[in-house]
Amino acid sequence: MKRIASLIGAAIVALTAVEPRAQALVTDVSDHLVAITSSYAGTDLLLFGAFEGGGGDIVVVLRGPEERIVVRRKDQVFGIWANADSRAFRAAPSFYAVASNRPVQQIAPPRTLARLQIGAENLRLMAMTPAADEDAKPFRDALLRLKSGQSLYQDQAGQVVFLGNQLFRTRIRLPSNVPIGTYTAEVYLFRSGNVVAAQTTPIFVNKLGFERAVFDWAHRHSVLYGLASVLIALAAGWLAAMALRRN
Repeated sequence: MKRIASLIGAAIVALTAVEPRAQALVTDVSDHLVAITSSYAGTDLLLFGAFEGGGGDIVVVLRGPEERIVVRRKDQVFGIWANADSRAFRAAPSFYAVASNRPVQQIAPPRTLARLQIGAENLRLMAMTPAADEDAKPFRDALLRLKSGQSLYQDQAGQVVFLGNQLFRTRIRLPSNVPIGTYTAEVYLFRSGNVVAAQTTPIFVNKLGFERAVFDWAHRHSVLYGLASVLIALAAGWLAAMALRRN
């Protein structure tokens, strides 16, 4: 708590020290590096800041690294459920969270939200194969449901808390299955439906220690990693069989 209070204090000092109207918004995060270790079970990322003047709305968008995602649809074929059709989406955010002091639909018009891709429904998820919008929409909706079910897409309307007239903070949960990579935290200050200030801060989510070594080895030497996994599985099975025979 002392560290968070000092960071908020630094944001206030930075805001009051600049030239008038030179910087209307100052933001920061509690941790710029999130370490993934064997004991990692998720963490809360604190984002906070200060802004000039009174009044306004704050919207925070946290985006994870983009990835290619394939969504498959199952149909019954001769009485058996099987994959029948699929759509691949390129450059979809692996993690996406929005936090605001009130629902974003009440903060800005739909055109502005769509331009800034604020809200999961406004993400520009482009299918890699040419298809009519009505054909791709069920797969897009399924992707959003899948990500939401995994807590990788979050909508936290009302979770930005104001501390006085110029300070704000919010917490965004990074689940245990959060992908590694470089994230961006975008903070927008809205007034009368218009963006009057914005800031972007990078956040790094990486594996550290033994987990990082195993991850790097698995990607750089995939064949050896596969063989080692098979040998370890065989050894574990042999040891289990030996223990049962002794009993």
